Amino acid sequence: MASDFCRIKLSELKDFYRFELFSFLEECEGPKALIWDDDLTGPISSLCELGELKSRDVARMYSLTIEDLPVNTIEENYRHIIFLVRPNIRKMDKLALLVSRSDRYSSRNAARQFHILFMPNESEACCRKLKELNVFGSFSSIESLGVYLLPLDTDLLSMNNPHFVKNCFMDSDFSALHDVASSIMTIQSIYGIIPNVYCKGECSKRVLNMMTRMRREKAGTEEQITPQIDNLIMLDRTVDLLTPFLSQLTYQGFIDELFQMQLNAIQVPADRLPSSAEQTSSDPNDKKKVVLTSSDKLFAELRDKNFNAIGPILSTKAKAVSAKYEERNHAKTIGELKQFVSQLPVMQSERQSITTNTAIAQMIKEYIATESFKDGLLCQQELRSGLDVDKANVYIEDCISRMEPLHKVLRLISIQSFCGGGLKPNVLQLYKTAIVQVYGYQSIILLNNMEKVGLIKIQRTNSKVYPALRKSLNLLVEDINEQNPSDIAYVYSGYAPISIRLVQNALKPGWRNFTSSLPGEAIEEIQQLPDGVRKRRGSITSSTSLQADRKVTLVYFLGGITFAEIAALRFLQQEDHPTEYLIAATHITNGDSFINSLDTLSHGL
Repeated sequence: MASDFCRIKLSELKDFYRFELFSFLEECEGPKALIWDDDLTGPISSLCELGELKSRDVARMYSLTIEDLPVNTIEENYRHIIFLVRPNIRKMDKLALLVSRSDRYSSRNAARQFHILFMPNESEACCRKLKELNVFGSFSSIESLGVYLLPLDTDLLSMNNPHFVKNCFMDSDFSALHDVASSIMTIQSIYGIIPNVYCKGECSKRVLNMMTRMRREKAGTEEQITPQIDNLIMLDRTVDLLTPFLSQLTYQGFIDELFQMQLNAIQVPADRLPSSAEQTSSDPNDKKKVVLTSSDKLFAELRDKNFNAIGPILSTKAKAVSAKYEERNHAKTIGELKQFVSQLPVMQSERQSITTNTAIAQMIKEYIATESFKDGLLCQQELRSGLDVDKANVYIEDCISRMEPLHKVLRLISIQSFCGGGLKPNVLQLYKTAIVQVYGYQSIILLNNMEKVGLIKIQRTNSKVYPALRKSLNLLVEDINEQNPSDIAYVYSGYAPISIRLVQNALKPGWRNFTSSLPGEAIEEIQQLPDGVRKRRGSITSSTSLQADRKVTLVYFLGGITFAEIAALRFLQQEDHPTEYLIAATHITNGDSFINSLDTLSHGL
């Protein structure tokens, strides 16, 4: 779990974003209507409350996806109409349609003004599109809201950009890298320049170059802040294309695999969760939103555990709460009764958390008890051990013939391709032919996209990269104790993620040498601090001197990070006391969502 003492207060970053948003709203004096991308509902909700928007004269909010927005009503009642959108060219058509429809009512409210607030930044391509549609001049202002990284927890930040992999690694569209560089520059403007930078991968190298240019442009105007973060480690996802496709075996990893966690929330079948009689639904398709954060102490304790350790913890917690409730039977005096009543809110909250997490754990238990999961996990373990990776896998062929989910098949093929240094041409052709015959010709597009990214490739030579890494990085750990682990390999029950082993060794001498077999250049660079700024020193007189002396390392994943990798980094922090890890990523990913992001046919991309 995240450290109880986090020296980097991410609330400062959140306050920075809030100030930017509120400043823009306050500049637009008078009643306002806010029309926003559905994609931004979660991010904005995580930054501010509805009441805070209303206190700044945001009277109504509308979704941009609504087919028939009441334009005439908006015209009559609101002076400012603000579009809060992602810089997506396809969304500009909708904006143009609304503005052109609104012009019909301009005589009713000549004072009204249109504004666009792009998040995280303005797009020249979008502006060109608005000019082509003859509505660019209708906007009084077009500005950017530089919200790049959203705090998901006290130690976790995400850009929430699931299209990063497709854009950068498949289409060679590196525009998103500017957002990554800007996000780091924002962090440095709040927490000081990060002195030591370590990069691995082509995208990470590009981001570092962008940061250098941005700092050069700000020469002489940088904030005079003592650095609070000591190291920055940037890793391209292409450095480790094995880990995301393995089944995550931590509690939160399983939750993400089963329920696709979005900004700390999941949708769970309503009939599987406890509810009052008036809330009970007869529709088995009904879903209930469940928010899971570290503010729930039980979830914070469970989330990074291997799932095999979850049952005993829940059982112990349930017995403890029941024992607390039993104390009411022993209360004999008014004072004792008052004390019991004062504890009731906490006890009820604990009971609700136990009930909810028990229900979720039961659904996970049912999933892992299926033959499909158990056989698939066994196949993964055999492949990562290097067993028969150079020939067609019988289990994968059986999955195809049984029409198991295509994503499961593609995950296994990706694992085999990575562990074998590619697939032999005849094996790859066999898989392709079988997949097209069973899943349809449209699947060939997805297969080709996976090849572009490097998930599936032909074995050009007798590659020994993975076997060498397996040995040098100690990737496979036998006899792992899943309940009381001593190594990060517990998150995959015996496999240590390549990415986290790289982080573990990044600050040690010789880092460049043992990463030489992985894609992309390894770079170590020292950023010069602004004149007059000194590096942070711990205070030996402080009551928290031990924590204050800990080095803080920001680990930034370009291309996504899994919850199992996050758990491994938090475990490292517990074991490696001199280091505190702050985690950032372009998005949270898993094998299914990774493949889904490349399925351009389904998304119309």
